[in-house]
Amino acid sequence: MENLISNWSNIRSVPEDYIFPPESRPGNLNIPFSSSTPVIDLSGDTKTNTIQKMIKASEDFGFFQVINHGISENIIKETRSVFKEVFQMPAEYRQKLCSDDPSKTCRMFTSSVNYATEKVHLWRDNLRHHCHPLEQWQNSWPEYPTRYREFVGACSGEVKELASRILSLISEGLGLKSGYFDNDLTGSMDLSVNHYPPCPEPSLTLGITKHSDPNLITILLQDDTCGLQVFKDGEWIAVEALPHAFVINIGYQLQVNFSN
Repeated sequence: MENLISNWSNIRSVPEDYIFPPESRPGNLNIPFSSSTPVIDLSGDTKTNTIQKMIKASEDFGFFQVINHGISENIIKETRSVFKEVFQMPAEYRQKLCSDDPSKTCRMFTSSVNYATEKVHLWRDNLRHHCHPLEQWQNSWPEYPTRYREFVGACSGEVKELASRILSLISEGLGLKSGYFDNDLTGSMDLSVNHYPPCPEPSLTLGITKHSDPNLITILLQDDTCGLQVFKDGEWIAVEALPHAFVINIGYQLQVNFSN
């Protein structure tokens, strides 16, 4: 619990075990936005055109953003709000959520699940729990803020429907039958909330390292601070945080279908 960065106060320098080697540091580079990063309007085009755009974006970039996706702005706003509030709860309460037990289905930790063995820590705190089936896991979620289970439950249900919709369109674009991915691969859904407290020396550390996702797709909701970057054609590009948009990242399991 004492390791949670959100518990620290008056930090003027990055601790040594959070400083990355020079070749891995972000430095002071200004990563540019790209006007070509794909944004797909889920209500503004024909089904055929939408499928074609998804397939092209997945092949060219490995991700795309979706707008007009049907999830209400109010649910997104309230869900973001309770995520922020849970990291502002009293230390005694957050201590109950903290655990290094991998079998615990809802837990809070700092850096990563490998904190005890990793050489350098990430500048983040994280809350992680299962989301689907909702009736199986909701009672294990944080009790406070009191709105947490209500709004995160509502948002999780709608995100699950959005994921099914997107995977159905992608499966058609790959020449597979509609609903091809409605099996054990999509029978579960996990939530991961990254909290990045203010850092006194951001050029020395990272909130998260470069990585690829191992699942089918990741549906990411950015906040108002742009931090997401993707690697394309030998360079990093920043992904603009569009209001109420979701970033859809193609995971390893789905990349296999695009490469075959």
